[in-house]
Amino acid sequence: MRGKFTFPIIAVLLACASGAQARSTASHAFEGGPGLATSGTLECVPFARDTSGIHIYGDAHTWWNQAAGKYARGSVPRIGAVLAIRPHGNSALGHVATVSRVVDARTILITHANWSSPGQIERDVTAMDVSPMNDWSQVRVWYAPIGNLGTARWPVAGFIYNAKPKADAGTASRIKPQPEPARNIRMDKPGSERPTGTLTRFVAPKTTLVRFGHDPSLAAPAKTTRPAPRAKAAKAAANRRIATADKARDPIGAIIAGAY
Repeated sequence: MRGKFTFPIIAVLLACASGAQARSTASHAFEGGPGLATSGTLECVPFARDTSGIHIYGDAHTWWNQAAGKYARGSVPRIGAVLAIRPHGNSALGHVATVSRVVDARTILITHANWSSPGQIERDVTAMDVSPMNDWSQVRVWYAPIGNLGTARWPVAGFIYNAKPKADAGTASRIKPQPEPARNIRMDKPGSERPTGTLTRFVAPKTTLVRFGHDPSLAAPAKTTRPAPRAKAAKAAANRRIATADKARDPIGAIIAGAY
């Protein structure tokens, strides 16, 4: 009994496997995707490295994480940036392509290799953003065998730019800006209103509070008036000299003046 049913069962299993493979081949014929890498075939990774100048090595699906801290990344397409596609469907290694032109907010042209057929180079072919939020998280890519965009919606990690990464927005907001050192201003001439330097901030002059009378340089000057007794004595002496001189000239008048 067991031997009678062995061949029919094997035949059914082979038929199922063949049918599944046929459906996968038919699906790929319309979806598009990276070609099967074989020895001597040009792959997408070295071609993207040459066309973008971004020196990352390894499988395409590792580029996005490898770029962290080395290259700037984002979700906005730019000329020369690398479009990093995640593994999906018949692609286990992902795909990378270089942006050659930005057509509009949802359409770009890319240059890449090993997509429509193994090792084939395609230049300036269409990739369209089909993400619900218009954030380039899903794309459809031109597939030469059907002369149109492939039907598959390929998940996108983002764009890698050939530039140094900037500080994370969250980290940057936590960094307190350091104040710039103040610089002095030199005027062109006394009374000029136009400084030759650049004023960065107002710096109040240093002041020292001194109580009045404690600093000799700040004390009020004393009055320079002669004492009253000394002035009277000088005047009396002058009067005596005048009287003596008059007496010598007019002795009769002096006697008469003395009588009164």
